[in-house]
Amino acid sequence: MLLMVIRSLQTVLQKKLYDGKAIILTGARQVGKTTLLQGLFGNSDDTLWLNGDEADVRALFDNATSTRLKNLFAGKKNVVIDEAQRIADIGVKLKLITDNIPGIQLVATGSSAFELANKINEPLTGRKWEYQMFPLSFGEMVNHHGLIEERRLLPQRLLYGYYPDIVNNPGEEKEILKQLSDSYLYKDILTWENIQKPEKLLRLLQALAFQVGSQVSYNELGTMCGLDNKTVEKYINLLEQVFIIFRLSSFSRNLRNELKNSRKIYFYDNGIRNALIANFNQPELRTDIGALWENFMISERMKFVNYNGIWANQYYWRTKEQNEIDYLEDIDGKLHAYEFKWSSKARAVLSKTFSNAYPGSEFTIVHPGNFDDFLL
Repeated sequence: MLLMVIRSLQTVLQKKLYDGKAIILTGARQVGKTTLLQGLFGNSDDTLWLNGDEADVRALFDNATSTRLKNLFAGKKNVVIDEAQRIADIGVKLKLITDNIPGIQLVATGSSAFELANKINEPLTGRKWEYQMFPLSFGEMVNHHGLIEERRLLPQRLLYGYYPDIVNNPGEEKEILKQLSDSYLYKDILTWENIQKPEKLLRLLQALAFQVGSQVSYNELGTMCGLDNKTVEKYINLLEQVFIIFRLSSFSRNLRNELKNSRKIYFYDNGIRNALIANFNQPELRTDIGALWENFMISERMKFVNYNGIWANQYYWRTKEQNEIDYLEDIDGKLHAYEFKWSSKARAVLSKTFSNAYPGSEFTIVHPGNFDDFLL
């Protein structure tokens, strides 16, 4: 059963074609980048597909000159380079193409931000459109088969997440998630960083999975995983760069007792998080349902904000006295505070400390009865 779900980025990318700039599409492996581009360009003869995971393709770009590349791309209107981060000095090569071969639409995808973030920005300044793609989103699935159907599938999504392969293969979720979470998603880290002990990286991921929604201490994580603080921080940076996890920083502006340099870490996908701790129990049987709900809401909101071009700074808030707000957005100078509760009957009030310090802030409790307002 292959669902043809229209992705949010499809119309965005369509509007950017043939305006003289390269398109850079990043996102974890298996989120559907290639499928999206195949939908845009089809199997037409005027599109050249190259895959940076293949050694002979990487060799094509060694010592590449504009003349050589012109010959390689002759007769093509579009050039798609998948897994471009695997090609050495890819930023310089992409600049060479955009500067010297006008009339070609260049698209490069990357399942890690290593080369694409660090070495593309400089050479390609002003010459690129850059987008991040995520696993399928609640909004995309609502557009695909309606709100009622997608709401009914909420328990399924909380457990298995939104990777396209998961959504397309009901009944095989655990097997697919095991393959993804075993090492495939962070294969770039293992290749590039030459990590000698991948089991420690896996242990760190498991520790992070157990601490979703809690403040994270690098020191504590290091003790649990047998790593020093610096290595923990380095690994967390790398895991962010392959789009497995993301950080929320603490918000502080006015109060002396606000936590200033603390962080929480979330997973872009609930299924990967649950696979790491090998727990696929139904929501009503779980002791971690609060954390699961919070991770789902924040990761889905991340997709919504990104795909809709909303300029928002995202935080959580906490004081030394343990007053806390799960999630905060600062949009055009206005603060929007959110608490996530799995029970629709749960009560929560905005901390007096917060409302006194930041008058005029909005406050919403997000629960299974109203969450679609937050995500649509």
